[in-house]
Amino acid sequence: MKFKITVLSGDGIGPEVTAEAVRVLRIMAEFCGYDFRFQEKPFGGAAYKAHGSPFPRPTLEACLESDAVLLGAVGAPEFDRLPRQHRPETGLLQLRTALGGYANLRPVISYKPIADCSPLQSSVVDGANILVVRELLGGLYFDERRGFEPDHSRAFNTMSYSVGEIERIAHVGFQEARRRRRKLTSVDKANVLETSQLWREVVGRVAAEYPDVKLDHMYVDACAMHLVSDPRRFDVILTENLFGDILSDESAVITGSLGMLASATIGGTVNLYEPVHGSAPDIAGRSIANPLGAIGSAALLLRYSAHMEQEAQDIECAIRCVLDAGYRTADLARGHSRAVVTTSEMGAQVEKVVADILDSRHAYHAV
Repeated sequence: MKFKITVLSGDGIGPEVTAEAVRVLRIMAEFCGYDFRFQEKPFGGAAYKAHGSPFPRPTLEACLESDAVLLGAVGAPEFDRLPRQHRPETGLLQLRTALGGYANLRPVISYKPIADCSPLQSSVVDGANILVVRELLGGLYFDERRGFEPDHSRAFNTMSYSVGEIERIAHVGFQEARRRRRKLTSVDKANVLETSQLWREVVGRVAAEYPDVKLDHMYVDACAMHLVSDPRRFDVILTENLFGDILSDESAVITGSLGMLASATIGGTVNLYEPVHGSAPDIAGRSIANPLGAIGSAALLLRYSAHMEQEAQDIECAIRCVLDAGYRTADLARGHSRAVVTTSEMGAQVEKVVADILDSRHAYHAV
């Protein structure tokens, strides 16, 4: 099996965590006899420095010719004063548009060994397992009706959604709910926003095609409250771009760290995988970043692009086993008595467990 992966390490801690995700994918390919071909391309602030663009044409072409794209993180304060078209974040929006992925899947899992890392009580978060399905190509982030008045006395952005945009993301949400516990919570602000009123109407209509999935609607402010007070009530959360961005970042409090969150962007020409955290320039180069979000994104790559469900589960099992064994990066070591490991040491531990799982399975089949 030949499978081409374009790696966009990006900025800050991006190269550090992406290297560990690639490490785990390489060991998976080696044991399973797959031909995973990795190509690294410049992207984000690093690309702007080297090529004058956060998303150079050769990088675009490489991504479009790939079977999947694995991204680290982009951005740094030094780029904040650049014109909008040169900022790393603009490159990210351009990448999402070029690949066409409209559905962003963000798993949120509270692993029992690190439940005490959350500022919330373990009794609240333990057992929480949520999938946030975020619409990714619409809303405030992408509408071109935006700007400043000439004297900068006023600025404006526009949120808009079409029936078609809502229908397609709703189908993804319901299909994912069918694979899980068959409950979907659609989040909006229908008491204030016309876009949310249309969202609620369309989602309700699509729900008729999934009678086996229980649907409820919730305002975004109520959802934000319940995420920290009763996260186990949720299975799949379906919402629009801005709300999904905020709620999924908030949900990091359930896992104990933003560094635990993986994501998959699907539905387009090529799927995109990246940890949810940012570039964290303040800790870049210190070998203390948590690579588990990036490694979890590699598992999603295997699930949604390579269609290797068992191998995806193997990586997710390895993450759980490493945490069970007491390994922690600095962000997970709040008051923890066991040794803190570096970014590469955490990756090496996951790699070892994955190898053990695969070796055991292959040995069993050989007998």
